[in-house]
Amino acid sequence: MSHNSFNTAETLRRNGKNIGKPSLASAHLSGIKNKVSLIYSRFTVEELHEIIEGCKKNDRSSQERLYRRFYPGLFALCKKFFVNNHDILTALNDGMLNVFKNIGQFDPAKGELFNWAYTIVRNSAITLLNSQKILKSNVEITIKIERSLADNPFKELEWNEIYANLDRLPPATRAVCTLYYLEGFAIKEISGLLNLSEGTIKWHLSESRNRLKTLFSKTTIH
Repeated sequence: MSHNSFNTAETLRRNGKNIGKPSLASAHLSGIKNKVSLIYSRFTVEELHEIIEGCKKNDRSSQERLYRRFYPGLFALCKKFFVNNHDILTALNDGMLNVFKNIGQFDPAKGELFNWAYTIVRNSAITLLNSQKILKSNVEITIKIERSLADNPFKELEWNEIYANLDRLPPATRAVCTLYYLEGFAIKEISGLLNLSEGTIKWHLSESRNRLKTLFSKTTIH
């Protein structure tokens, strides 16, 4: 990398600290497949081309523009998985380092830059979760869980309400609940992502319903 690039995670950490937390009122959940598509995450065609080309050249100003524009939405994403700011920023910054490293692979014809970066940062959050050894569990449950869009109690909540409910869950249950209800993954997919059996995933979903009984009062488990 050139001397103008974000060449360390520490640089990203300082930028995240300086930016601070995003406004919770600025983002709303939209269905199960939430991409946190915030108005300030979008670029004009000209801006997008300029920033991508700059990031390919490891230009620090281009990287910083991208980081600052995407920071609120990606902070909101990582906060769904973690309680403390250290873990939130670790996942976010590790993900953004991968975004900068692989920016040349982004294809505008296949989707928006924010959604591409969102997927990379989410993967970094999952990697961090797996490294923390909080997901190991031998509990399982054999049930059939049926879900429709109407069954998702999170979709009408504001971000502060979403976080307040997630904060009531143990870390592993929070991760499973987030991937299932807020990110739209199927049980089998979550099992692969977290290296847990499908029975264990179902147990965590059942546990989330037990701990958030009021929120899930209209949701049925068969």
